[in-house]
Amino acid sequence: MNMHTTHKPSWMGRMAQGLGLALVGLLLAGCERPIPESVQSGYRGTGMAQIYNARLLEVKTDLNQPPAVIPSPGSDGPKASQAYKNVKVLGNLSVGEFNRLMVSMTNWVAPNEGCAYCHQLPNFEDDSKYTKVVARRMVEMTQHINADWQPHVAQTGVTCYTCHRGEPVPKAIWFKSDPQPQGSNFIGDKAGQNEPSAVVNLSSLPNDPFTPFLLGDLNIRVNGPTALPSGNRQSIKQAEWTYGLMTHMSTALGVNCTYCHNTQSFQNWENSPPQRVTAWHGIRMARDLNLTYMEPLTEVFPAHRKGALGDVAKLNCATCHQGAYKPLNGAPMAKDFPELLKPALAAAKVASK
Repeated sequence: MNMHTTHKPSWMGRMAQGLGLALVGLLLAGCERPIPESVQSGYRGTGMAQIYNARLLEVKTDLNQPPAVIPSPGSDGPKASQAYKNVKVLGNLSVGEFNRLMVSMTNWVAPNEGCAYCHQLPNFEDDSKYTKVVARRMVEMTQHINADWQPHVAQTGVTCYTCHRGEPVPKAIWFKSDPQPQGSNFIGDKAGQNEPSAVVNLSSLPNDPFTPFLLGDLNIRVNGPTALPSGNRQSIKQAEWTYGLMTHMSTALGVNCTYCHNTQSFQNWENSPPQRVTAWHGIRMARDLNLTYMEPLTEVFPAHRKGALGDVAKLNCATCHQGAYKPLNGAPMAKDFPELLKPALAAAKVASK
């Protein structure tokens, strides 16, 4: 008997093998469906590419659809300041324009609660509700963003809906964290590390990278500009805060590092994509809004709306972007609401039509 004789599988065996391979292929394909798409933004071989999963991108697209716009009634007729009492910010609008914006704001911020969310009905002029005082200041903040932070928002601009998305409180806000929580002294200042947080995409980086950069003005660096010991003051812990902020920005915009940085030299500005300059302005815009508009409202907000340390909610990149590289995928909502520019600019824009 020839011990080296081989037996070819029957056609049924070959079919079973083929079906087995097909099933394995289907199982593996199910691990990542559909196949991620790569969009090259730099020279080949440099790693300058954005990776997108079409399935996840579709979900983000659905979440970033702008609402329908109520048509403008025009600027004819008496002004809101003449028809209504206690109109401190939008009195230059016609009654029709004013009411249109109020209805729009209700839909953007409190569609379930309605006018009563901000107003002490039936006395619309009453300022006793803190929500009305805050809303008035938020209108001024929106005008400030659209008029004075165009290096970041360009002509696209923002409205209340950009952050609120039909919710009284935006989904993405932040409060200060306790730098020395109970039990942390045993190993020193943990800075919130090794406590995985969604803020830093569940990494072990510091879970409050916002206080140093979006409230304070700590240098956003990984290493210092000079060699030790003369000028390098960027410690490993400071670098980790920087990485925490960058991780947050990546998650907030749904992009990776190469959206703003050249992988050949992350710190080099000359060869960076133009988005890095836009992000630079965005960081400073967030800091300005937190310091100028949010922090001064500390005494206005009730205790149940404050953080564990008694501070008010503040904004970061995710507050507006919510997973999209441009909020609402770049929908230019502000053009339909010129009153959400500074009043003087809004009046000039209306007059030019």
